[in-house]
Amino acid sequence: MNMNNQDYTTTFTVDQTPEEVYAAINNVRGWWLDGKVEGSADKLGDEFTYTYEDIHYSKQKVTESVPGKKVVWEVIESSINFVKDKTEWKGTKITFEISKKDDKTEVRFTHVGLVPEIECFNDCSNAWGHYVNGSLKNFITGSKA
Repeated sequence: MNMNNQDYTTTFTVDQTPEEVYAAINNVRGWWLDGKVEGSADKLGDEFTYTYEDIHYSKQKVTESVPGKKVVWEVIESSINFVKDKTEWKGTKITFEISKKDDKTEVRFTHVGLVPEIECFNDCSNAWGHYVNGSLKNFITGSKA
């Protein structure tokens, strides 16, 4: 593991199977909440947008999708309106790595390119922490936040 890597990353563990975790991640509407999700993330090449008021718009394309193992979305358009460079997310990658850990499943989320140098790092990291460790984990386990 490269410790120089400053990309935002977070990990959590659940009792569900890798297949269940994979299905939940792909059902973006179920956990990337508050905003509006349009399109689909079910399979390779699918595209979807996430819009939150007039603050955040991004379009993601599924560039890797391995059932029970990995999902990668590339951000192909972005407009983050509370920072100077509104395209900060464009060209970044959002990855979910799923692995078996004993009788549990570990999910490692990384936003590749979301680094401390960019203006939205703190706000965006906090938001991902909320959506990934909160909403997504709760969506997978079936518990309400």
